[in-house]
Amino acid sequence: MEQAYGAGKAGGAFDPQTFLRQPHTILRMVSWLFSIVVFGSIVNEGYINKPNEMEEYCIYNRNQNACNYGITVGVLAFLSCLLYLALDVYFPQISSVKDRKKAVLSDIGVSGFWAFLWFVSFCFLADQWRVSKREDNPMNEGADAARAAIAFSFFSIFTWVGQAFLAFQRFQLGADSALFSQDYTDPSQEAGMPYAPYTNEADTTDSMGTYQQPPSVDAFDAETQGYQAQDY
Repeated sequence: MEQAYGAGKAGGAFDPQTFLRQPHTILRMVSWLFSIVVFGSIVNEGYINKPNEMEEYCIYNRNQNACNYGITVGVLAFLSCLLYLALDVYFPQISSVKDRKKAVLSDIGVSGFWAFLWFVSFCFLADQWRVSKREDNPMNEGADAARAAIAFSFFSIFTWVGQAFLAFQRFQLGADSALFSQDYTDPSQEAGMPYAPYTNEADTTDSMGTYQQPPSVDAFDAETQGYQAQDY
């Protein structure tokens, strides 16, 4: 079956079962769920306040930047997963090989970038949780949510690295059929056999000589009348 960057020719019918079984689709959905866990945990239970304080503060060592970073990365990763899931659905309908190549390259770059951001999120949240003071949260409220955000930030690193690796594999596949060739090449030029120059039939007739009609019968008779037979 002819394929270009992991998908067949454009125009085929969309098969939901085949789409859901693809490894990169599974990883995107897992990454999507992980991002929900991270920003959902911080939004719901990442902020606490003491009875004598009016304002809430971040559970991660009172560092507002830690909570903001976790929420921002989680929400943007959530949207990125939705965007590339939509691209995966549309990808088999892309007829241009160049456009498919650009989509796969963007997948590699974005996946690698998000893997880096999740690594920063894991390190940042884990460090701030480590130095958090117990007196800031004597009831240990939201501790499970804080640990969940850290854990799923760590898991997200591998899911996004996996997406980048699968996208790189699709890039290496390239277009394995002449039907997906980007530039048309004349078959005769490939074989080293250029076309023979066009020759007109009139030129062919002239090259073989001018056609002359045979002499008429009357002219032959006139010549024979001038001939006199001699007696021996």
